[in-house]
Amino acid sequence: ARGVASVGRDVTDDELRALHAAGVRGTRFNFVKRLVDFMPREVLAEIAQRIAPLGWHVVVYFEAQDLPELYDFFTSLPTTVVVDHMGRPDVTKPVDGPEFQRFVGLLRDHPNIWSKVSCPERLSQSGPPRYDDVVPFARHLVEHFPDRVLWGTDWPHPNMKSHMPDDGALVDVIPRIAPTADLQRRLLVDNPMRLYW
Repeated sequence: ARGVASVGRDVTDDELRALHAAGVRGTRFNFVKRLVDFMPREVLAEIAQRIAPLGWHVVVYFEAQDLPELYDFFTSLPTTVVVDHMGRPDVTKPVDGPEFQRFVGLLRDHPNIWSKVSCPERLSQSGPPRYDDVVPFARHLVEHFPDRVLWGTDWPHPNMKSHMPDDGALVDVIPRIAPTADLQRRLLVDNPMRLYW
């Protein structure tokens, strides 16, 4: 299996190589203030420099309203950067509105930045099982950046307060955000293979 691990600055090069041999291919930087205290950006930049030669990527998790202050940091990273949960857009706002279009611009202008089109259960105001308000955001990214999107369920759904999602219902969203066989293959097979293998 391939995956993402939390890596601190105290991890040795030998430990990084061991993680790589075990299948780790990325590390996650969390910027969601309600979940964690920030690690200084210079430490995160140092970690990114150390993992870049291994071909790893950095997953970033943040709230949409924080993108302006994080934009320059994300674009300075020397790795592929994968944005968790589409940058947590406010799905009560329009897809073509300035907030989400700032995120779209980030992807458009920086080909090393990818997006996970995941977690409608965390973003939706309309709720399960269809998550109708999230679909247009995910579909926009899949259609405009078909070679830089990933899908996942976020199982086991940590910190969910509103409901425990049905993973089958989450799978049912896939043909609504990736309506063709080609887009589904890229989202579910081709892109993960390129990123993790």
